[in-house]
Amino acid sequence: MQFRDIIGQEEVKQQLRQAVRDGRIPHAQLFTGISGVGKLPLALAYAQYIACPNRTDEDSCGTCPTCLQYQKLQHPDLHFAFPIVKGDAGDVCDDFMDKFRSMILSQPYFDIDDWYRYLGVETKQGMIYEKESGEILRKLSLKSFGDGYKVMIIWLPEKMHVACANKLLKLLEEPPMKTVFLLISEQPELLLTTIVSRTQEVRVPRLTEAEIAEVLLRDHSDVSPLLAADIAHMSSGSYLTALKVVDENEGNSQNFNDFVALMRNAWLVGQKKDYSALLQLRKWSLDMADSNLGREKQKAFLQYAQRQLRENYIYNFHCADMNYQTEAERNFSSKFAPFIHENNVERMMDELSKAEQQIAQNGNAKIIFFDLCLQMIVLVKK
Repeated sequence: MQFRDIIGQEEVKQQLRQAVRDGRIPHAQLFTGISGVGKLPLALAYAQYIACPNRTDEDSCGTCPTCLQYQKLQHPDLHFAFPIVKGDAGDVCDDFMDKFRSMILSQPYFDIDDWYRYLGVETKQGMIYEKESGEILRKLSLKSFGDGYKVMIIWLPEKMHVACANKLLKLLEEPPMKTVFLLISEQPELLLTTIVSRTQEVRVPRLTEAEIAEVLLRDHSDVSPLLAADIAHMSSGSYLTALKVVDENEGNSQNFNDFVALMRNAWLVGQKKDYSALLQLRKWSLDMADSNLGREKQKAFLQYAQRQLRENYIYNFHCADMNYQTEAERNFSSKFAPFIHENNVERMMDELSKAEQQIAQNGNAKIIFFDLCLQMIVLVKK
């Protein structure tokens, strides 16, 4: 991958190029930022730029044998570690490398949910297991190809088993010669502070709305300029979010439908005393607790619901620039927003956040979601 392939991030690109040109390549760098801003693509382009023997001031050449190997993610000095789910497919990252490589080459802007979905393990939670630390050490102990830098890209190091993280720390304290660690994190606060202190942070900011809209218009012929601007505004600086909004725009959003069902039935029970709606809420909670849905999707819904509560509260201020919603969401808010106000929004957010935490801690989903329904019955009112 080359820098020119990456959306925006010109300041970060310049920072990385300058480090190589000045011969000041840090042995460990921590790329931080929200998902979908290009942290992994930047790390890949940076690694290729370091390795390219014919690089210019602006980019790698893209045509030499080294660049061609990097662009296929098959260079012998390029290594990866990333979350996996142990099973019949294997128990170390190399067993999943073909799929990870295919994932990146097809769409380099993705998150952990996309990766689990690609593996077909949406209902499970992966990690970088302890055994991977031995694999990392083994790979970095090998002689480099052509006396160049060895690059170890660790995607989502916050998913590391604590034993693996401690062994990585030792490597960062005493790194092998001509080795570069590139850590790609979305939750750096979950990393060992000692790991963070031994890396140089590369903060990758949110993309601008103009940058996102330009790419949407270029890559999606069915997206109009008006829709591109709307989606770019909703994406909050994440191209990945923009892509997901495009996908949602092409069909019904399940999260939206589930949110509407929860709020509408809670209102019917609490305000209209329509107790048949209570049966609908019971069915809703059982559907949400279905093990086939998976905890990641359950958490994703609860995060979506929190965002929609925020949007509905803001909707009451009649300031369109502050709202980040699709047309369907705005239509629902036009009727629902008056029921979200200063007397209930904080408690509703707390209940959704609490449910999300309980799901993350492997709590009983049937109890969690039905309890959430009961709380919403009490809280959804003018």
